[in-house]
Amino acid sequence: MSATPQRRGAAASASGVPGNGSGAPGRNFGEEGGRLTYGAYLRLPTLLDQQVLESDPPARDELLFISIHQVYELWFKLLLHELGEIRRAMTDDEVWLARHLFRRVHAVERILVDQIQVLETMTPQDFMAFREKLAPASGFQSVQFREMEFLSGHKDPGFLKRFRGLTDDEKERLDRRLAEPSLWDAFVMLLRRRGLAAGNDDEISESLVTVAHDRNGHDDLWQLAEDLMTHDEMAALWRQRHVTMVERQIGTKSGTGGSTGAPYLRSRLDLRYYPLLWELRTLL
Repeated sequence: MSATPQRRGAAASASGVPGNGSGAPGRNFGEEGGRLTYGAYLRLPTLLDQQVLESDPPARDELLFISIHQVYELWFKLLLHELGEIRRAMTDDEVWLARHLFRRVHAVERILVDQIQVLETMTPQDFMAFREKLAPASGFQSVQFREMEFLSGHKDPGFLKRFRGLTDDEKERLDRRLAEPSLWDAFVMLLRRRGLAAGNDDEISESLVTVAHDRNGHDDLWQLAEDLMTHDEMAALWRQRHVTMVERQIGTKSGTGGSTGAPYLRSRLDLRYYPLLWELRTLL
């Protein structure tokens, strides 16, 4: 009857771990749990205290609206971190790492698109019950979203003039994103370090054709270019789903931030971060 405990003790002694199962000598995760809890690690009391409704009496779907958009901002924070790491990896010639992180980025971007269907469970009537409380706030004012666009390669200084209520910190962040290299800049610099001409758009296009036709010599560059394309495509899919959702909710009403609403969003549907990669398809 004592064979099983003896075997456990022998295995623990052989591994140098006194039977704690943690894989680290002298540690017991069961006891350490008393020092740091799940809620404390994730700052859950603070996080879950941030869904403050503006409507009075509380509108039924305002919690849904706030939660969805706060979750978006959390995903944006992660994407900014990963895209920054991708840029650094390209600069350091770590193409394998850039490609690995792009897989994570693409997975998150698919969630961003799918998440819209949760918001679409809110009826127009339920949205109108609290929509007037949003003005003049608007998704147009998402600083992190603009940071992602600037980092991806779509740099429009005019957005800074159209933003309302920017803090000094937010303006500094956007100015920095405008001044620093984009993902496309890092990719072009990588082409040059590989001995490919990339002085202007025509040279870049010719080099992209070379990369496409020489997969034996440039497959990592081709695959990285495809990752950039997927990032661009996922952004386009999100814009398409977003404008459709807005039209389903408010039709052609003006946005709460003063924009034209859906017509403005539709004007951005043809935006491309990397037009030369899209044009490459015609050249092949």
